[in-house]
Amino acid sequence: MYKKILAGLGGAVALSLLHEVIRKNFDNVPEINKVGEEALNKALDKVDAKVTNHDQLYAATLAGDVIGNGMYYAATATTGFNIASGVLMGLGAVALPEKLGLDDKPVAENNQKKIMTVAYYLFGAVVTKLIYDKIK
Repeated sequence: MYKKILAGLGGAVALSLLHEVIRKNFDNVPEINKVGEEALNKALDKVDAKVTNHDQLYAATLAGDVIGNGMYYAATATTGFNIASGVLMGLGAVALPEKLGLDDKPVAENNQKKIMTVAYYLFGAVVTKLIYDKIK
């Protein structure tokens, strides 16, 4: 089980690194972090709390993303459904923000962002499977 968790976390870190490198160096690309930051603050609003420091908000969101994505990948991408799990996760990242009352523009403003978002999550799933196959 720990090998699946390690592989999942590896895939999640790879996804986050890919996202950050592209986000910081190119225009008209997904900003998954903005959706996560908005979601975190909305959740904190329910308990009358808010993270106002941008660096702290970014760090908390990034940590949550890596842990959450890592657990998802550990459960799904280490199986025979690794490609499907990445595509489904990416489609969820594009489709769910609006349904959850979040701004979907950072990931779904145009087709380029939608396709790239799905590709990021697919990349994370593939990396997870590669890591898992090497350590199992």
